[in-house]
Amino acid sequence: MKLTHKLLLGLFSFALFTACENTSNSGQEGEEETMNDSTETMAEDQEQSQLSLTPFTESAELMDAKLEWNEPAGDVAQAGDTQFGFNVTNYELGVPTEGSENIGIAKSDKGQHIHLILNNEPYYAIYEPDWTTDLADDDYVALAFLSRSYHESVKNPDAFVVKHFKVGNADTKDVDLTAPHMFYSRPKGEYTGADTQKVLLDFYLVNTDLSADGNKVRATINGEEFMIDEWQPYLIEGMPMGENTIRLELLDSQGNAVPGPFNDVTRTVTLKEAM
Repeated sequence: MKLTHKLLLGLFSFALFTACENTSNSGQEGEEETMNDSTETMAEDQEQSQLSLTPFTESAELMDAKLEWNEPAGDVAQAGDTQFGFNVTNYELGVPTEGSENIGIAKSDKGQHIHLILNNEPYYAIYEPDWTTDLADDDYVALAFLSRSYHESVKNPDAFVVKHFKVGNADTKDVDLTAPHMFYSRPKGEYTGADTQKVLLDFYLVNTDLSADGNKVRATINGEEFMIDEWQPYLIEGMPMGENTIRLELLDSQGNAVPGPFNDVTRTVTLKEAM
């Protein structure tokens, strides 16, 4: 009986020790899982913090450059092959912008050009004063402005023009061209290799400006917000390879959306490794 009592006591002690050991290991594993989750969160936050938006101020202002609209001349344009015509003064189309080889961002090999934006859709790049394209019957608000070879807009009062016209039998929309408008320009399309490191963000303002206590543009890049209170080009750095989403919103001094058909736009661009 004494031997049996000792045996039972030993088994009870061993079971109690094993339970404590398992409880200790379980707590240790829980701590390790918590630490791993925390490390992953920190890594994700660190990766997200690599995204940056900084002013780009290396370009000359070109205050004497001028753009004028010739065609379409009236409020109704020819259906099918729609002709566009411009006068360009103190600015040469089809040549590289001075210093563009050292800028370090994507550029057009065809040189300086005009960005033509119709209804705030992705722009057409036009390298000659006269240009023709096939437009569907619709009502159009067109913004045209002079662009450097690396796609930065020339932001002076004579370097752009806004026009409202329709093609074919489309109904005319009620658009107030005297109201504040924001037009999206860059980024656009695909970027490959070295061009993915710094990507130009550029937009065009009409009838408004930005300031610390006035209107602002909110840029949301892959979900991360940047508030812009100065109208100038910016460089996006730290975007990952693959598809990236950029949203631009024109806001008033209270953070409310400024009414207008073009003041809130979202685009996607794709970054690719070098082939």
